[in-house]
Amino acid sequence: MMTGMGVAQAESSVRPSLKTSPGLQVRKLQEEDMAVYLIGDQMKTLQDGTLRLEGGAQVRRIDSVVKGDRIDYQEKTGQVQVRGNGLIMRDGALVRSQEFDYNLDADTGRMSSPEFWLGATGGRGTATQADILSSNHMRLSDVNYSGCPCPEPSWYIQSSKVDLYSKENEGVARNGVLYFKGVPLLYSPYLTFPLRKERKSGFLLPTYGMTTRGGLDLSVPYYLNLAPNYDATLTPRLMSKRGAMLGGEFRYLGDSFSGELTGNYLPDDNELGYKRWLFMGQYRQSLPASFYLNADIRRVSDDDYFRDFSSFGLNDSTIQDLASTVTLGWGGSKYFRSHVSATRYQTLQDSSTGYRQPQYDKLPEWYLGASRYNWGGFDVVSDNYATRFRLPFYSGNLSEFDNMRSTRLAPDGTRFSSYTTVAYPIVRPGWYITPKAGLHMSQYQTDWYVGDPNMARFADRSRTQSRVLPILSLDSGMTFERDTTLFGNDSIQTLEPRVYYLYVPYRDQSTLPLYDTSLASFNFAQAFSENIFSGGWDRISNANQVTVGLTSRWLDADTGYERLVLQAAQRLYFDKQTVTLGDEKARTSTRSDYLVGASAALTNTFSVNFDAQFNPDEKRRNRLASGIRWRPKRLATLGVNYRYERDPRQVVDPFFTPTEEDHRGKEYVSMTGQWPLSNKLYAVGRYDYSIQESRGTQTVLGLEYKGDCCWAARVVLQRYAVSARETNKAMFFQLELSGLGGIGNDPIKMLRDRVIGYEPISDPVQEKMIHERYE
Repeated sequence: MMTGMGVAQAESSVRPSLKTSPGLQVRKLQEEDMAVYLIGDQMKTLQDGTLRLEGGAQVRRIDSVVKGDRIDYQEKTGQVQVRGNGLIMRDGALVRSQEFDYNLDADTGRMSSPEFWLGATGGRGTATQADILSSNHMRLSDVNYSGCPCPEPSWYIQSSKVDLYSKENEGVARNGVLYFKGVPLLYSPYLTFPLRKERKSGFLLPTYGMTTRGGLDLSVPYYLNLAPNYDATLTPRLMSKRGAMLGGEFRYLGDSFSGELTGNYLPDDNELGYKRWLFMGQYRQSLPASFYLNADIRRVSDDDYFRDFSSFGLNDSTIQDLASTVTLGWGGSKYFRSHVSATRYQTLQDSSTGYRQPQYDKLPEWYLGASRYNWGGFDVVSDNYATRFRLPFYSGNLSEFDNMRSTRLAPDGTRFSSYTTVAYPIVRPGWYITPKAGLHMSQYQTDWYVGDPNMARFADRSRTQSRVLPILSLDSGMTFERDTTLFGNDSIQTLEPRVYYLYVPYRDQSTLPLYDTSLASFNFAQAFSENIFSGGWDRISNANQVTVGLTSRWLDADTGYERLVLQAAQRLYFDKQTVTLGDEKARTSTRSDYLVGASAALTNTFSVNFDAQFNPDEKRRNRLASGIRWRPKRLATLGVNYRYERDPRQVVDPFFTPTEEDHRGKEYVSMTGQWPLSNKLYAVGRYDYSIQESRGTQTVLGLEYKGDCCWAARVVLQRYAVSARETNKAMFFQLELSGLGGIGNDPIKMLRDRVIGYEPISDPVQEKMIHERYE
C-alpha cells in the first residue's frame, strides 16, 4: 500500500500549444441522466415494485457495475440488494461479497467480509466490512492487503481501518503493520498511499545502510506532490558518526522552462565540528526569438564532502572538479548560432596526493558559430571564441594547502580564437576523398603578474601575442567486400584502408599561455585528427605527416552482426614535431606508436577484445587493454579485464627519471561477474587490483536471493579507495517487495555501474490499468 513515486525528467523543449475546440470539451453526465441496464436469466416484478433479477444478474450503469446470483432493484430509490456471489466495480476497484446492499443514486452501501482488488495498482486484500459512504469515499475495517501477485502473498499489510478517497487519489491506513513471511517488519500509526499510478504526497519507504566513514545511515524520504508540474522530496538522514542531515529535491516544469534543485545540509558534523552541504541546480529556459538560457550549478562545502558522504561508492568519491555554468544562447538561424557563458570550477583537493592546479574559470566566454554543408559541394564551418580566463586561488578547508590561498601559479588572460574550414567531400560507392583547408587565428591578452615573485620567470613575455596557422588535410578511404566464412558461418568480410595526410607549418608557441590545453590520448580517432593537443588549442602541433589505417570486419551474412573486427594504424612523420607543452621533450621520431585493436564475438555468448599502443623505437608498450566476457544465459556473466598505461611523465617530462615502480606504469586487473549458485541464490561481485600500488582499489561482493514471484533480497558489501591512503567500506541491504517497493538501501544502480552485464534478478513489474479488467 506504500509505493514509491517517480516523475519523468522534464524536457527542455517547449511543448507546442493547440487551440481548444468547444466540441472537444468533456461534459460530465449527471446521475439522473445515466441509463441503467438490467441483465438476468429471469426477471420479475414483486408486489412492492421491486424488480428481481436471477441467474447471472447484473445492474449496469456508466459509473458502476453490480453483479450477483440474485439482485433486487428498486428503480425509484436506486436501492440494490445482492444475494449470492455479489460483486461491485466502481472507479477501477472491484469488491466481492456474498451479499450486500447498495444504493446506486446515493452511492452508499455496506458489504460483509469483502474481498477487494485495486485495478490501478493490482493490489488485493480482504476486510471484515466495507462501508461505501459516498461516490468518493469507501471505508474498510480490519484490512489485510498485499500487492503481491502470487496466489499466496509473501508480504501483506494489516490495518485496523483504511479509507479510500477516489477523487483525491488517496488511501489512508491507520495502525498499519507490514508483515513478511508472517513476521512484522514495520509499523506506522498513519500512512497514505495512491490509488492510481499518479503522484501522491506521502512518506516513501525508508532506506538504510552502513559505511565506515558515516556509520549507520538511515533516511526517511517524504514526497510532496505540490502541483501537476512541480514536486519536491524532503529526506531526513541520520548518520551515527556524522549526525542529522536534511536533503531535498525540487523539480519543476513550465511551458518554456524546466529545472531541478538538489541539496543536502548537515548543520554540525559530529566528527569535524563544522557544517557540511551540497547544492546542485539545473535550469533550462526557452526565450523569445530563438534565445535560450541554461544554468547548471554544482557546489559542495569542502574538499572531502564526496569522500565522506558518497552513497554510490567510487563514482562520487573520486569527483575532482565541479563545474558551474550559466549560458545565454541563440539558435534561430539555419547557418548561425551563438552563446555567452560563464563557468567556474570548484577543484576538490586531496591532501594525500599533493596540491593539484585548479582548472581555469571562464568569465565569460562568447561563441559564434557558422556552418553550411553541401554549399555547391563544399562544407564550410567557422567556430569563433572570445574567452576570459582566471585561475582561482585555493579556497578549500585543508590546512595543508593554506600557503596556496594567495600563491599565484599561472597567468590570467583573454584569448580570441577563430577556426574556419572549407572541405569538399567526394563520396562514391566504395571510396571517398575529402580535401580540407582551414585557417586558425588566435590572439592572447595575458596578465603575467611579473611583480609576483612566483611569476618572475615570465618577465620576458609580451602581453599581446598572436598566432595564425593554415591547416591542410586530405582524407581518403576505400571499402572492399567479399563473401567468406567465419567459424563455419557464412560471412561478409570488408577491407577498409584509410590514408590521412595533414600539413601544419611550424610556429613558435612556447611563450603562449596554457589555459585549457593538454596532450590528447593517442587512439584510433585521434590518429586521424588535426591536432595532437585537446581543449582550446593553446598549442597546435606542426605537422607534415600521413596516417595509414586498415580495418577489416567480418559480418554475419544473414543478420549483419559484427563477429570480428581487426584494426591497425600508424602515423609517419616527414618533419620533427617541435611544438610542445611546457618542458615536454620534442618528438624526433619518424613514426608514431603502433595502434592495433581486435574484438571478436567468438560465439553468441563469448567475446574478447584487445587494444594496444606500442612504441616501435623503444620496443615498449605505452598502453594496453584487453578483456574477455562470457555470458552463457540470463543472470550469468563473467568477465576479466586488464589495463596498462605508461606513466605519462616518462613521455613528456625530460627531467623525470623513472623508478622501477614508475616503469610498471598504471596497471590494473579487474574481474566482474554475476552467477547463479542455485535456482534462487545468485552471487555478484567485482574486484579491481592495482599492480603498481600492490593493493585492491575496489571490491564489491554480494548475494541475491530470488524468492517467489513477489520478493527478492540482496546484501552487498563494497570497499573502495577514496584517496591514495584511505578506503571506505559500505554495506547495502535491500528487501524488494513486488507491488510495494524496496526496504533498505538500493544497490542496483551501483551494481549496474560496477558489474558489466549485471541484470536485476527480480522480474519487471507489469504496469496496471484500471480498465484492463472488464466485468
